[in-house]
Amino acid sequence: MYEFNITLSGSFDKVKETLLAVLMQEQLGIVSEIDVQATLKKKMDLSIPSYHILGACNPKLTSQIIEDEPNAGALLPCNIVVREEVPGKVVISFMDPDAVLGLSDSKLVNDIAVIAREKLQRVADKLAEVQIAA
Repeated sequence: MYEFNITLSGSFDKVKETLLAVLMQEQLGIVSEIDVQATLKKKMDLSIPSYHILGACNPKLTSQIIEDEPNAGALLPCNIVVREEVPGKVVISFMDPDAVLGLSDSKLVNDIAVIAREKLQRVADKLAEVQIAA
């Protein structure tokens, strides 16, 4: 599989806010964000529920990957999709770093993929324990 996910109850904004806080606990910052909902509305006049793609990064792990295999940057950052399935239900889908970084032949890159996967899994586990206010 290329991803793993969790569904949370709460408003899109509160779930996203909670996600960002938990990511920081794992030393994962957001280096990019795409508001797919706004983009599709602007470019195609298409209305969809809230849908954001976040690019998560740990600078230390990223620098080790790029130093070992400079072109592996094409496999970064770790994407996280936050999307409103229905009002009050938000799905968070985590890219599985093992699946993506596993495309590299580098042992170091593959070892880092395991560490990144563990960090993202801990984020998902922590979110599963949190009650999010609407």
